[in-house]
Amino acid sequence: MTSTNDKGSKAYLAAIVMVAVIGGLLFGYDTAVISGAEKGLQAFFMGASDFDYTNAMHGFTCASALIGCIIGSAISGLLASRLGRKRSLFTAGILFFISAVGSMYPEMFFFEKGVPTFQLLMAFNIYRVIGGVGVGLASAICPMYIGEVAPSNIRGMLVSFNQFAIIFGQLVVYFVNFLILGDNVNPIIELVNNVNQVINPEASSWATSTGWRYMFGSEAVPAGLFALLILLVPETPRYLVMIGKTDRASAILTRINGRSKAEEIISDIKATLSEKTERFLAYGWTVIFIGIMLSVFQQAVGINAVLYYAPRIFQDMGMANPMVQTVIMGVVNITFTLVAVFTVEKIGRKPLLISGSVGMAIGALGVAITFGNPALNIVTMLSIMVYSASFMFSWGPICWVLIAEIFPNTIRSKAVAIAVAFQWIFNWIVSSSFVPMFNMHLQPGDNFGHWFTYGLYGTICVIAAIFVWRMVPETKGKTLEEMSKLWRPEK
Repeated sequence: MTSTNDKGSKAYLAAIVMVAVIGGLLFGYDTAVISGAEKGLQAFFMGASDFDYTNAMHGFTCASALIGCIIGSAISGLLASRLGRKRSLFTAGILFFISAVGSMYPEMFFFEKGVPTFQLLMAFNIYRVIGGVGVGLASAICPMYIGEVAPSNIRGMLVSFNQFAIIFGQLVVYFVNFLILGDNVNPIIELVNNVNQVINPEASSWATSTGWRYMFGSEAVPAGLFALLILLVPETPRYLVMIGKTDRASAILTRINGRSKAEEIISDIKATLSEKTERFLAYGWTVIFIGIMLSVFQQAVGINAVLYYAPRIFQDMGMANPMVQTVIMGVVNITFTLVAVFTVEKIGRKPLLISGSVGMAIGALGVAITFGNPALNIVTMLSIMVYSASFMFSWGPICWVLIAEIFPNTIRSKAVAIAVAFQWIFNWIVSSSFVPMFNMHLQPGDNFGHWFTYGLYGTICVIAAIFVWRMVPETKGKTLEEMSKLWRPEK
């Protein structure tokens, strides 16, 4: 007992963080589950008799969860302040669970099962938006929760594990989708005479009627587990002090850090809470613009077009089992995310972002040049891997690190909220535009949409590298107080 009072319990801290990062895992799981399900889902709704399910509709459906993400991130600050961090995460878990069950069985309560209609499509999208709200909440509150319970000397590392959990969640769902599909053949959908057609006669009817349901429904298991486990962890000490429960906050901090360190932290929390808030533009437009553009570029480079549609891309390349390549890509992604976690404090933020931008540009342009040429399929696949891996050690985790660091203390909460909102808005724009843009044809049978789409992403990657080089300051080794001096040197 004395040891715990003096040094704290690392096992207790690890247990708390492990529960919290399940929220990050669900973030990745929910946003990537569409990658394996979207072909069967598209074929299912193309069977509707009361409307034509177009490419534009499918693009919107695949990205509809992102509307919820925008809503969830926008209200995350309000919920975290009103309900607390813990209850907000519990709410996110419930929303994940409702979305999983509803997306699996959208006919529930109101519609005949297995009969695609426009009303059923609307119901499906509503369930996906509900899940998106959960993602938006988790994206903002999971790092906040971990940061507020973690000791300062390991806070950065522990918060970084949330990004690792996001990528791990994507890998898990790639593998789950692969197991669910099994030996069944996903429908191959192409544009024929400007009309969508399911043209593969060997495609499994099970994949169209049932497979996509199991993929969405599989999320109910981790979602339910997260909602239950989050009830067992404590509220964050910072929030408890905010609502006047200092004794409870002190007990939690003592268990994590030891008694003497807990007293110091309580004192620091009280000092931070009493800090004066400055007006939003106290440091000028430049810092706000840079924060927003970091978020915009993180999405505009097009990574989610790969993460969400990986099986479709590999299938269009003629791969025998595109889910295998998707799982391999997931392993590559998680490996290179670890590269960022362990090098960001050694190499710095700017070098990683610039080198990642260059790597992504090379990969994207490689896809644009070689896609559709069967003799160069291996080059195309390797280009996609380079493109994805380059994002994972750069813009994926480092954007979040910079957004957390770059804003001065007194405007951070508002500035981060705006930057994250732009991130989800551009995530939605890229994801919803990919399918119609990818399927553009200047004449029947050409690959105009393929090379245009990845050529555009590659060009944006080059612009992103120039932006980081010219405008983004290096924050490695700087304290948060030095951020204020960076943007307003006279103070």
